[in-house]
Amino acid sequence: MRILIGYDGSECADMALLDLQRAGLPTTGEALVLTVADVFLPPPINEEIDNTFPMYVPAGVRRAHEHAAKAVVDAQHLAERAKERMQTILPDWDVRSDACADSPGWALIWRADDWKPDLIVVGSQGHTTMGGRLILGSVAQRVLYEAPTSVRVARGRVMVDELPVRIAIGMDGSPDSHAVIEAVASRSWPKGSEVLLVTVVDTIICVVPNPSEPSIMKWFEVANENDLISLRQIFEASAEKLREVGLDAAVVLTSGNPKLALIEKAEEWKADSLFVGARGMRGIDRFLLGSVSATAAARAHCSVEVVRRKTME
Repeated sequence: MRILIGYDGSECADMALLDLQRAGLPTTGEALVLTVADVFLPPPINEEIDNTFPMYVPAGVRRAHEHAAKAVVDAQHLAERAKERMQTILPDWDVRSDACADSPGWALIWRADDWKPDLIVVGSQGHTTMGGRLILGSVAQRVLYEAPTSVRVARGRVMVDELPVRIAIGMDGSPDSHAVIEAVASRSWPKGSEVLLVTVVDTIICVVPNPSEPSIMKWFEVANENDLISLRQIFEASAEKLREVGLDAAVVLTSGNPKLALIEKAEEWKADSLFVGARGMRGIDRFLLGSVSATAAARAHCSVEVVRRKTME
């Protein structure tokens, strides 16, 4: 497994590192800590082109170079510090660090395009609302919108214990939600860890009963008791996959607004993390403000992992 960690030296970023202890990561893997100096790096100054007629470089350009160079050096020190912390958290992993000057969000996205991690980890920078609008750190938001892979918006805790982990999963019957089940089942969770599969319905719901046949869909009505029984049976099959790998899994069906009810149920259940798919049955391929995934990432009390299915290259 490969993870790319965006680190800026903030308390939020430090908490994100601690959160990885409860992310079910395997005992071995590769991690790259990237710290981005949010500065403009001017083109290099080459003063050795012609010693007879040396190039004139304005003082302002020199100061810009000096400022950018110092910012990158500081970023390298932060990345190295985070690397050392990561090596204590994941002692058997191959952990590396790097730094650059760029826009932080885009730098993470471009590095992910090149390095192809399985997961990008970023801090949340807060999860409150003001005037009904979502507030999420600009870097986290950009990565969520544009990253080519799964993203974990980490909200760590000051005290990290060895108790079993509680994982809530948002299930809507889409191929991406089935991918969430596969992602959770592939992790290494502490013994006794629990999973709650949450399905939120209002009036009707469309699901893909068999993930191997995504073109076959079924519609269920909330008011129809037999439909709800059939729906629960479909999701029980997903829960059974998790039980087979040692997780204590249960299914709950609830009604309401999916964007809010899922978050409320995760908080009520005291989940350590919430897993959701990046794309639901409506086929939203990139985040739209107000979508279930974006809302969960912005408002959930716990860490949120948004799973994107891997595409064939």
